[in-house]
Amino acid sequence: MDVIIAGAGISGLAAAISLRRSGHRVTIYERSSLNNEIGAAINIPPNVGRFLLPWGLDPVGCRLVTSQGMYFMSPTNLEELAGHSFSGVAKAFDAPLYYAHRVDLHESLKRLATDPSSLGIPAVIHLKSTVQSYDPDTPSLTLTSGKTITADLVIAADGVHSSAVEVILGKTNPPEPAKHANCCYRFLISRHDLESDPETKFFLEGHQPLGCRIWPDNENQRRLVCYSCRNHEVYNFVAICCSDEIMTKKEDWQATVDKSEVLKKYAGYHPSLLAVISSKATDVKRWPLLYRPPIPTWHKGNMTLAGDAAHPMLPHHGQGGAQGIEDGLALGLCFNNIKDKAEIPKRLAVYERVRRNRAASIQVLSNYGFDEGAPNELAEFLEGEPSPTSVAEMIKLAYGHNTLQKTIKHMTEYDPAFAMPDGFFPHLTDAVDGNGNSFSPRSSELK
Repeated sequence: MDVIIAGAGISGLAAAISLRRSGHRVTIYERSSLNNEIGAAINIPPNVGRFLLPWGLDPVGCRLVTSQGMYFMSPTNLEELAGHSFSGVAKAFDAPLYYAHRVDLHESLKRLATDPSSLGIPAVIHLKSTVQSYDPDTPSLTLTSGKTITADLVIAADGVHSSAVEVILGKTNPPEPAKHANCCYRFLISRHDLESDPETKFFLEGHQPLGCRIWPDNENQRRLVCYSCRNHEVYNFVAICCSDEIMTKKEDWQATVDKSEVLKKYAGYHPSLLAVISSKATDVKRWPLLYRPPIPTWHKGNMTLAGDAAHPMLPHHGQGGAQGIEDGLALGLCFNNIKDKAEIPKRLAVYERVRRNRAASIQVLSNYGFDEGAPNELAEFLEGEPSPTSVAEMIKLAYGHNTLQKTIKHMTEYDPAFAMPDGFFPHLTDAVDGNGNSFSPRSSELK
C-alpha cells in the first residue's frame, strides 16, 4: 500500500515507522527544511516509552533523563508544597517517565523511519514541500508548487492549522487562543551556567532538580515549570500564563522576545527564581497556546488525521507529543496485512475507535494542571471509566493506558485472524531506568 504523510514531525514519523514495519511504502512531505527544529525539551511518558524502546529508541544515545518525581513548589518562598515520587513508575507502567531534548527525539524517530537496515521499506522524506489542499476521495494532496501526489492512503499530520480538518468536517474549525492559559515562554539554561554562579547554583540543590518542578500561582493564572534533559546538562523552562496581549491565532514557534517580558509577567515570584531567569536566560521564545475542542470524526474517504491536526493540546500534562506517537503506533497496526484497498475506510474507522476518545480525554485534561482538577467534560471521553479525582489518578489515566493492547483488541474484533507483524518490535530486551532498576515491556503483548 502506498501511503502519503503530510508532516515530518513527531506524529508523522511515528506513523511512518509503524506503517513501514507493517509492510507499506511511506512518503512524507514536510514544509520545513528540518534544520531549525525547536530547542526545547519534551516528555516521553510510560504510555509511549513502553513501545518506543522495543521499537529501537536508545535512552543512552538519546541522552534521556529519567524523572524522579513531580514537585509543586511555592513561587514565593521556594518550599516544596507537595511531591510525587516516580521511583515506582517503571514497575507500575512498564517504562519510566523520560525527559528528552526535542531535537534528539525527533532525530531518533527519523532514523527509525528512514534507516535502510530497519524492517520494511525506508520512508522517504521530501523537504520544503508545503501542502496546499487535500482530496480524501482520490486520495491525494496538492503542494503549493502545483504538484499533485496520489496514494492509497493520505495521513494529515501537519499540525494544528492543517487544512485537512476542514476537508474532513466540511466546515471551518480553527483553533482559538486558550482561555485558561494562552501564552507560553520557553528557554533553556545549561547546568554549567547555573552551577558556576554562586547566585544561581541553589537551583541545582536538593532532590527536586532530578524531576519536574512546578511553581504554580493559580490565582493569577500563571506557573513556571522546569525539568532537565540531555543527561541533566540542560534545564528546560516553560512559563505558562494568561496574557491580554496574546490574541493571535497563528503560532510562531521561533518568535524571540526579551526576557524582561517574562520577568514582568512573573513579578511577585521569589527574587532568587527571577534572578535565574534574568541572569541566565538568553534565547526566550514565546508563542500563543491554541486549543480546539475534540472533533467528531478524524477520517473521510481514504484520508485521516494524526497528531496536532487531530487533537491539539496544551502543555500542562506533557502529553502532546506522546499522543501523536500513540496515533502512529495504532495507524500501522490497523493496516497490517490489508488484502483489499476497499477496506481502507473501514480500517480508518477502527483507528478512530482506538484513538479518538483516548486522545480527546488527554486533550480536554490538557487545559488544566495536575493540581487543578479534572473538568466535567472529561467524562464524555472516558468510555465508562471514572474521572480522576487526584494527581495520582490523573497520572494513572495518562501513563496506564495501553494503546498497543487496545489496538490489538479492536483489530481482532475487526479481523479475528489479525496478528502482529513479524519483527515489529526488534528490541525486546530489558532496559534499565535512571534508578538502576531493570524493566521490560510486557513482551507477550509485543510478539
